[in-house]
Amino acid sequence: MTSDLLIRNVRPMGGHNTDILIEGGRIARIEPGLPALGRPTEDGGGRIAIPGLVEAHTHLDKSLIGMAWYRNEVGPRLTDKISNEREAKARLGIEPARQSRRQALASVAQGTTCIRSHVDIDTVHGLAGIEGVMRTREELRDIVEIEIVAFPQSGLMIRPGTIELMQRALELGAEVVGGLDPAGIDRDPKGHLDTIFNLAQRYGRPIDIHLHEAGELGAFSLELVIERTRALGMRGKVTVSHAFCLGMQDTEYVERLIDEISELSINIVTTGPASRPSPPVAKLRAAGVIVGAGNDGIRDTWAPYGNGDMLERAMFVGLRNNFRRDEELEVALDVCTRGGARVMALEGYGLEPGCWGDTVLLEGETLAEAVVSHRPRSLVVKRGKVVARRGVAEPVLESTPR
Repeated sequence: MTSDLLIRNVRPMGGHNTDILIEGGRIARIEPGLPALGRPTEDGGGRIAIPGLVEAHTHLDKSLIGMAWYRNEVGPRLTDKISNEREAKARLGIEPARQSRRQALASVAQGTTCIRSHVDIDTVHGLAGIEGVMRTREELRDIVEIEIVAFPQSGLMIRPGTIELMQRALELGAEVVGGLDPAGIDRDPKGHLDTIFNLAQRYGRPIDIHLHEAGELGAFSLELVIERTRALGMRGKVTVSHAFCLGMQDTEYVERLIDEISELSINIVTTGPASRPSPPVAKLRAAGVIVGAGNDGIRDTWAPYGNGDMLERAMFVGLRNNFRRDEELEVALDVCTRGGARVMALEGYGLEPGCWGDTVLLEGETLAEAVVSHRPRSLVVKRGKVVARRGVAEPVLESTPR
């Protein structure tokens, strides 16, 4: 659904005061003193206007938002967390449609207008996560765009039957082929990567692979991703999420990898992690690499943290990359807006005439202050429709059956 809306007295990207006119869901004019002509009108009060925040990496199907507090006593290994979560889904009653809806609405309230969600597929729970998130995507289609990654969280080659489930998920409408640590989890990097690239070729879908593997192991897996991207002509169709190996201390090796990533237009998505090596955002962008960001898991069995706020995530990206200058904080915000939009290949994204009317009003004198303070969003608009005010989803959304 699209709407008409006039937003008066705002400062696009922190610039001069003007008005934004949205017609039929798209930005028609950005000029001061535009006439209302009977259209719905909102006074921006001189606030900063930005395009919608983009959550380019999360897991909508597994959040514990709105549920009882979960006491986390999980072991330190990645496999510990994966196995525990697979069991806990049934024991705790983590219902994918309900929980994905709760997290999506929390994100919308804080200015996110587009979400890429990795959704678990495994031989225990089958396609329940995919079906649940697809239900949420349909119910909330007028307020947020949700893109689904078919994600083999428990492994692909080590769990026979998962490949067939991945195929079914793609046939149901998952837009992206997911992958996970081909050496560290599946212990079969060739088999794993051959499989996900074959699926991408067969179904004509892009790839987004979790690469938690650090150091030289991760670099080895990344080299295999690079080789297949080049050999199969998938330039611009591959995203590597986390990419902790790009934060290793062998800077000459990292620079060579970045050059190849740039040549093949492989995207990088980061969370600005506090406890892992982090891909160097400034170096990647200087090399022409598209960098997006995401909150990853939010209040789940892996960790108790997260609230879905991509403006706060921009601050975390800034902290992790030692961004201090105002223009550097603007880069962090760009990663959480335009960067994520480019990763998702969103049509009509931006804050110019002709773009979709996805607009968020921020509190602050400058973009840098808005990132650092990340105060509640005063207004969130999706295609000309007001969907949240002052950090709270509009009542009409809250009254929709859960």
